[in-house]
Amino acid sequence: MLLLSHYALRTLMVEAADETDVDPDRLSFMRTLRVIRRQVTDQADFSP
Repeated sequence: MLLLSHYALRTLMVEAADETDVDPDRLSFMRTLRVIRRQVTDQADFSP
C-alpha cells in the first residue's frame, strides 16, 4: 500500500511540474505529502 501511495504522489508531482514547466526533481516529496494530507479531510471507509 505504501508503494502505491508513493507512486501516486510522484505521479502528481510530475503532472504539477509539467504544468508549470519545472523540473520534477526540484519539487519536495515531503511538502507534496503535507499538501495532500491537508486536502484529504475524510477518513477512509475501510480499515487497513
